[in-house]
Amino acid sequence: MNVKQLWAKKPLTPEGGTGLRRCLSAFDLTLLGVGAIIGTGIFVLTGHAAATQAGPAVVLSFIVAGLACAFAALAYAELAASVGGVGSAYGYSYAAFGELLAWIIGWDLILEYGVSVAAVANGWSGYFSTALASIGLPIPEALTKGPAAGGLINLPAVGIILALMVMLIVGIKQSARLNTGMVFIKVLTITVFIVVALFNINPANWHPFLPFGWFDTLPDGKTVGVLAGASLVFFAYVGFDAVSTAVEEAKDPQRDVPKGILWSLVFCTIIYIVVSGLLTGITHYSTLNVSSPVAFALQQLGINWAAALVATGVITGLTTVMLVLYYALTRIILGMARDGLLPPFFAKVNEKTQTPVRNTVICGVIMAVGAGLVPLGVLAELVNVGTLAAFVMVCVGVIVMRKTQPDLPRPFKMPGGLILPILGILSCGALIAFLPVVTHIRFVLWLLVGMVIYFAYSIRHSKLRNA
Repeated sequence: MNVKQLWAKKPLTPEGGTGLRRCLSAFDLTLLGVGAIIGTGIFVLTGHAAATQAGPAVVLSFIVAGLACAFAALAYAELAASVGGVGSAYGYSYAAFGELLAWIIGWDLILEYGVSVAAVANGWSGYFSTALASIGLPIPEALTKGPAAGGLINLPAVGIILALMVMLIVGIKQSARLNTGMVFIKVLTITVFIVVALFNINPANWHPFLPFGWFDTLPDGKTVGVLAGASLVFFAYVGFDAVSTAVEEAKDPQRDVPKGILWSLVFCTIIYIVVSGLLTGITHYSTLNVSSPVAFALQQLGINWAAALVATGVITGLTTVMLVLYYALTRIILGMARDGLLPPFFAKVNEKTQTPVRNTVICGVIMAVGAGLVPLGVLAELVNVGTLAAFVMVCVGVIVMRKTQPDLPRPFKMPGGLILPILGILSCGALIAFLPVVTHIRFVLWLLVGMVIYFAYSIRHSKLRNA
């Protein structure tokens, strides 16, 4: 039996260990995905992409990025239903390609989720500090910035990560309930914006519709256009793959996980298209390069009560993004440790809470320190290239698994034969190409560090290799 067969036959609960609690329904998983997806993208990146890269055609950027994600989502759904495991793309790569490429993808995902949580915590801190100042309770400036920005520590960013750490330690069902409540709040916020914007559209703001064209490179090396905008707003879709990390905690994973992945992606894509179109319809795109473009646009209309409500939704929305990405990070580390690629210390599940408490605490402390002390703007650029690389591997994994294990039960099968997986590879690969070269270089350096760890530790402790 080879490595692929060993992984495919591996039980979800490790031998002699404690499994995770199966308590999430398809509805829970869908809201988990919506909680991760709707956040930074719709509240921040929409305006930035419109103002600097795509103009009103940012709607097309969301469609292009959403289409690439749709191919990847279908691939995730097939592998989640047939392969399972708590490691998301890491587990699927293990099944399709073996240990080395699985390690590379797992190491990539650790960077993606860890940096995402810390970066979003910085954005959350800014909105939270502004909200407190507006009611007469300002936080000292030195406690809202890290040393590099002239402060001491970003205390709100540290505090929100530690609070989420406690929630995840208590249990995933409780965390899912918190996520459900917050998802409804931010969907309500978006609904209010849509209703208000519909009555304040100025069609003149949509002209010219393609001010930057489809794709161009400026003399300073910056890329602009619809396709460059798609590479940027792709970050808005990061999170639906987090649903696949919940396989071991889903009540009926072969049925519910594919539903959660696809339903959350479809819902959020529609929301993004509608909101981005309305945003550029009520305010000229050139004015939207601000930290809170949706609230800013409402302020420009003089509708301050709606702007305040949107700001509240931003705080809530970013909280759910951090919660779900944090959750996914701990489950990926758990899966890698179970396979021996990380020390067994990280594979322990608490018998009382049935959660990986050690992973949750260690990740929380590291991310809190990073969010509190380090400016993560540059590192956050790595999130997109890492996610796209994982998506490419998942699409390739569908093709490989169909060839190497044609008899593997597939409760959900990606339609269209091999056409859609190939389109997923091409579309996600193209979005990688549209990212800045310096982002590629930083990503390669991170992978080199991972290779050192793999050959120094993982290759000698791999359970499947030893077996």
